Amino acid sequence: MATIEEQIALLERGVVDCIGHDELLKKLEKSEESGVPLRIKAGFDPTAPDLHLGHTVLLQKLKHFQDLGHDVYFLIGDFTGMIGDPTGKSETRKALTREDVAANAESYKEQVFKILDPEKTKVVFNSDWLANLDSFDMIRLASELTVARMLEREDFKVRFRDGNPISIHEFMYPLIQGYDSVALKADVELGGTDQLFNLLMGRDLQRSRGQEPQVVLTLPLLEGLDGVNKMSKSLGNYIGVSEPANDIYGKVLSASDELMFRYYELLSDLSSEDIAALRADMDSGARHPKEIKQQLARELTSRFHSDEAALQAEENFEKVFRKGGLPDDIAKKKIHSDEDIWLPQLLVDLEMVKSTSDGRRMIKQNAVSLDGVKVTEMKTNVSPQGELLIKVGKRRFCKVVFE
Repeated sequence: MATIEEQIALLERGVVDCIGHDELLKKLEKSEESGVPLRIKAGFDPTAPDLHLGHTVLLQKLKHFQDLGHDVYFLIGDFTGMIGDPTGKSETRKALTREDVAANAESYKEQVFKILDPEKTKVVFNSDWLANLDSFDMIRLASELTVARMLEREDFKVRFRDGNPISIHEFMYPLIQGYDSVALKADVELGGTDQLFNLLMGRDLQRSRGQEPQVVLTLPLLEGLDGVNKMSKSLGNYIGVSEPANDIYGKVLSASDELMFRYYELLSDLSSEDIAALRADMDSGARHPKEIKQQLARELTSRFHSDEAALQAEENFEKVFRKGGLPDDIAKKKIHSDEDIWLPQLLVDLEMVKSTSDGRRMIKQNAVSLDGVKVTEMKTNVSPQGELLIKVGKRRFCKVVFE
């Protein structure tokens, strides 16, 4: 059993803000004495179903609480998702439909349980209590925040200054998110640094209703593989939770040495002491950076796939990139066509790229080869005869059999 000091060190590792450090200490002590676990809350608006490692920073911190025996409430904001989170937005965001929310929520649940223990995670939907609030309750809730206080938020301040519209319902978002903490009687709430205003609202509403205010922990926005910008699918610097094992492994190895330790700190299950020892070994020359990076790549690939898949990915990487060979698990797909196929369209049909524009971009970057020959012509058509080995980027292979 970890001491309170050891628990605090783990829980605050990588944290940007800890609002209520002394309160957290007292809550942990009280939980240990009473045997009653703390209620840890994190809310997710199901706006995009595909998670990347940037999203998992928060999930990893939830896992730390879970490993210490506390109750984790994974809150899916199906109600707030239909309002639209205004945080960081320069204009009013389009609200999701109920169908969008339901589909994305199911995808979220599938992915988060690659990190959290499904047997120990309480998945809740805030529509369960927010949909039951009547107009009187909503008006009373709105009375607890002034317009002046709301305009302290940087995103609203900028939009107001620039004359961009701010819808009244957007003012309700922080209040409703704060009310979630009241409904759950949360002891601790986690969120990104961009959510600090909303998280503090939960403390205010709990206090005004006689509850012990929650401790607020904010986590940083993870840098992408470029080491500069926030990890983002639109910037192409991301590692997706649902990507193939070979891609996850290879992408982790492409990170810089400094970024590698940032990922260790925020994503690894290793202790702070073990991570410090790895850095010391690298700095002293006792271990090569590549070896330390391989250890991280194996850990993250195993988390989202399996130990066996991670080892296979490592073997494939060595075979393809170090020895110039081909991976053992190249997908084989059959295509029937009576006419030549435009290469970008063929890449889409084979699910090697998501769109023809993506395929054209890869060709422009000299990242597509046919039977080992790089393609440089955007108008390339493929004759549907025999077999063809296609490679896209460094890790995507497919053997096409034309029928």
